[in-house]
Amino acid sequence: MRSEVYPKGLEIVTVALDTGGIDVARQWIEAAHAEHPSLIDQAHVTDELFGFVNVPNGVWIDEDGMLVRPSEPAWPPRETNAKKYADIPADTPQRMKDMLAEAQKITTDPQGYVAAVRDWVEHGAASRFAMSPDEVVARSQPRPPEHARAAAAFELGQHLWRGGHRDEAPRWFREAHRLHPDNWTYKRQAWAFADPLQGPTELYDSDWLSDIRAIGPENYYPHDPW
Repeated sequence: MRSEVYPKGLEIVTVALDTGGIDVARQWIEAAHAEHPSLIDQAHVTDELFGFVNVPNGVWIDEDGMLVRPSEPAWPPRETNAKKYADIPADTPQRMKDMLAEAQKITTDPQGYVAAVRDWVEHGAASRFAMSPDEVVARSQPRPPEHARAAAAFELGQHLWRGGHRDEAPRWFREAHRLHPDNWTYKRQAWAFADPLQGPTELYDSDWLSDIRAIGPENYYPHDPW
């Protein structure tokens, strides 16, 4: 997609949200052979600045540095979930099979998103998908005091983790989860530190599979706004 839109004036920047840093994210960035800037947000700063609560989320920023679409699911074209998970090896652990079964039910609209991006590239500020500042504010999720405290708790947990105080970090990750339970980036980062498969551990009261079953995979991302 970047190859298509870059000559027309749009740059795509991807940001890996991972406190683990370059050692964790590098393999995926290199495997993608991406030509666009591929950054790593080790402190989850973009969560706080843009309101990201899951991945992939995206924002649109115009040539004047103004947000013209706030944080929302940002899926590029890819193979369908059904095709992607069709050839699961027979010896795959049952938990992984269960996770993939739920992931297959997640609904997204990559075609709608890409069509909107193309329209913006073509028409700029006149695109029906480009929002005014007031519309961006109205569309953005509210940021109550609990979310601010959750961001502070999550930042403290990351600081402790990076500083080697890893026994102390989960307490603050749990507090971030309690204060902002809909923020999947907070939960998934902490779960992944405890278990690469984000499964149940004694450190946390939740895990990816249990939580997605609780809300329903169709609600994992907000419904597409197109």
